[in-house]
Order: sequence, then C-alpha cells, then structure tokens
Amino acid sequence: MSPSNLEFSHWTIVTARLCRLSLGSSVLMFLSGCAVGPDFQPPSAPSVSSFLPTAHDDRAGSAPLDGLKLVSGAEIPAQWWELLRSDGLNQLVREAIAHNSDLTAAEAAVRVARANALAQRGALFPSVDAMLDANRQKIAVAPTVDPNTGEASTGPSRYSVVTRQVSVSFAPDIWGGTRRQIESADAEVELQAFQREGVYLTLASNVALAAIEEARLRGQIDATNRVIALQTKLLSILRRQFEIGHIASSDVMTQETALAQSRLALPPLVQSLATQRHLLAFLTGRFPADPPSPTFRLAAFGLPRALPLSVPGDLIRQRPDVRAAEASLHEANAQIGAAIADRLPQITLSANIGKTSSNAPDLSPSGAIWQVGSHLAQKVFDAGTLAYKQRAAEEGASRSFAQYRSVVLAAFQNVADALSALRSDSQAIAAATAAESSARRNVELIQRQLEQGLVNVPIVIEAQRAYLDTTTALVDARASRFADTVALFQALGGGWWNRRDAKSHAAAESL
Repeated sequence: MSPSNLEFSHWTIVTARLCRLSLGSSVLMFLSGCAVGPDFQPPSAPSVSSFLPTAHDDRAGSAPLDGLKLVSGAEIPAQWWELLRSDGLNQLVREAIAHNSDLTAAEAAVRVARANALAQRGALFPSVDAMLDANRQKIAVAPTVDPNTGEASTGPSRYSVVTRQVSVSFAPDIWGGTRRQIESADAEVELQAFQREGVYLTLASNVALAAIEEARLRGQIDATNRVIALQTKLLSILRRQFEIGHIASSDVMTQETALAQSRLALPPLVQSLATQRHLLAFLTGRFPADPPSPTFRLAAFGLPRALPLSVPGDLIRQRPDVRAAEASLHEANAQIGAAIADRLPQITLSANIGKTSSNAPDLSPSGAIWQVGSHLAQKVFDAGTLAYKQRAAEEGASRSFAQYRSVVLAAFQNVADALSALRSDSQAIAAATAAESSARRNVELIQRQLEQGLVNVPIVIEAQRAYLDTTTALVDARASRFADTVALFQALGGGWWNRRDAKSHAAAESL
C-alpha cells in the first residue's frame, strides 16, 4: 500500500471515532446514510384483549345479538355497505364515491403532498444552472490620422460581448437534515393518504346513515298517518254517539283536539324528510333540485348474518384516523432531526465553467473562465434561535404523541359504543315490538267498545297516544339497529385495506 493510501486509511479510522466532532466524520455520515435525530418507531398496539369490560364482552362465542352473530377476527369487506342488502344504497354509495367533492379534494391533497415530497428529494442532488449573457454596446472612439495620407478615420464603435457559463452548486447532506426533511415530506404523503381514506369511510357511512334516516322518517310518517286514520274513524264514531245523545260535545272536541295534534306532528317529519333528501343529493354531488332516484324504507334493508369484530390489537392498523395520527407523529419526529442538523456546520461546494467571446479585446477579453470553491458555515451566535427551534420540534413531537394516544382511545371508545348500542338495540326492539302489539290490541278493543256504545273518552285518548308513541318507537328502534351496524363498520375502519384501488395507491406511494 502506498503512503498516501496508508494516510487515508488512518484518517478514515480517526473520523469514524470522532463522528460528531469533525468534518471528516460528517462526510462519513453522509456516505453511510446516517442522519442526526431520533429514528421513528411506530407506537406499539395497546395491550388490551377486548373492547368491553369482561362482564359485557361481545366477542365470538357469546350470546348472539338478536340473531346477529359477532365473529372475532373476521375480515371486513371493502364494500361493507353491501351487507345491508339494499340495491338503492349500493347505487348511492357508488355515485357518492364518483362525484363527491370532499373526496375529490382529498385525492388532490394526496397528489399535492406527493409532488412536494418528490420536489424535496431534489435537495440531495447538485443544482446545475446554465447562463447566457449577451450584450451589444456602442462606445466613443477617438479619430486617428493616417500618416501616409493624412486622412482622419475612426475604428468600429459597436461591440458584442457574449458569455456562456455553467454553474454547479452542491450542499452535501452531511448531517442528514435533508433526508429528515424528505422523511417528513413522505410522512405528510402518508398522512394525506389516510385522511383520504377517512373521507372515503366517512362518506360511505354518511350515505348509509342518511338513507337509514330517510327510511326512519318515512316509517314515522306512515305510522303517524295510520294513527290519524284511526283517530278519524274514532271521531266519526264519537260524533254518531253525540248525535244520539250518548256523549257530550266536549268528548267530541277532545277527540278532535287529539286528531289535530297528530296532524301537527306531520309537517316537521315531512320537512326532516326533505332535508335528508337534500343531504343525499349533496353527498352524491347533486343539487337539491336533482335528488337521487332511490328512496328508502326500513323494509328495504337487511342485517348481515354475521358481524365481523376485529381483534383489538389490529384496530390501530385499520382505523384511518389512527394511521393519520401516526403519520403526523412520524412527520413531527423527523422535524427534530432537521432542527438538529440546522445547528451543525453546513458545507456548500460550487464550480462554474464558461467562455466569453468579444470583438472588443481592450474592453472584454475573450477566453475560457472557470472557478471552483467551497463554503463552510457554522452559526456562532443567534441568541438561541436554532436551539429554541429544536426545542419546539421536540415539543411538537410530544404534542403529536399525545394527540395520537387520544385518537387511539377514541377509536376503542367508538367500537365499544357501537357494540353496546347493538346489544341495547336488540333489547329495545323486543320491548318496542311488545309495546306496539299491546297498544294496537288495546286500540282495536276500544274501537269495538265504541261501536257498541261503551264510551270512555279519556281511555280512548290515552290509547291513541300510546299507540302513536309505541309505533314510532318501534320504527326508531329498527332504524337504530341499522344505524348502529353502520357505526360498527365505521368504528372498525371500514375494510379500506381490502379495496383494490387502495392497494394500488399504497403500491404507488411506496415507490
């Protein structure tokens, strides 16, 4: 080995030992891919085995929820709304995905973040600029006298100067600050991608919930109309009883008041139904004057034969909001390294080469030009500006971690709420069905009694009110079970990872 090689090897060993103290170690760090600052490690899954307390756990093997079976660890389909078995709902969700402006904006946000991340990678490469400077000028020239002829003459007074030059500038990423910025930009792409999935999931859920709410309102309107029809029939009976003198006019007026109150309940229901139709138009990218064609009633929906229930440890990988919070934490973590790198010595290498051409040699000589240089800068005093920026980055990461933990806790709460609601729904439907059946039989009995002349108006009014209340309660209970089924799918993440286009996006973003 030559003496020069021995010397180089010696300094390589020395700089490796003094990695953070010398410029030679800086070059070594750049070549080896090191970067200052903490490397990001995704938070581990919470060490919980169930979503509900042990006494209320609804994992597979427990009692079914009114015919619904929970299957622990089952896969959630990408088009989970199809499990509600409504062709109209399937059509509206497809239209919403194709035309909803919020989803379109979320897609654009991903493309913006991806372009910015690709632009950030340019800082790893030299910057090359080509320049062309050309000018034409006229100067004053003193006349000269020819000694042979004695004639005065002047030389050319217009000249051209052309300079062609190529400049190269390169700032080696010695401390990994640029790579940390790239890492942060990539995390921003991931953040926007999961926010897009959150918009997708929320959109599908909102369409399903709006359709179910429309069905609930139509059910309430139908129930109210049935009660109004019954009250109208009973009023006719009471009027006949009044005409033959069996009851007083006050009894007839009491029934008329009950009928008017029932009719008074219809306009708000009709208005709410119109509002739901406007909402469905908005979600599917339409104007209110052009509502979607499908209309919904509760009978058009069906319940899944089995409900998937993810393992608690998988929830943080499935929920788009949790994954977005994790990406935000990653982004904040990378900013710590970037802030540290800004406090360390910065090196810039530059070179340029070119050529100047001129027909005015006395003013602008022609020929080749070149320059090679380097620049080393270290902030000596900045009143703590960079140190405080590093502290701000560290506190930003602490804040992001706290926000991440809050999102995780909220995710588990959402699943627990949905499971508890589904259990309550089965009990509510059973109670509402029994109450409605009893109230209906009571009204039928009272109607027969009225026809036979056995009249007790307070009992008639109370029976009608009970029938209206129990009928609408049964409609609400049935609608709530469908809505809570949607809420469970949404709380579990909606199966976006099984969607074909989501897999394609993930493959593209990994390139």
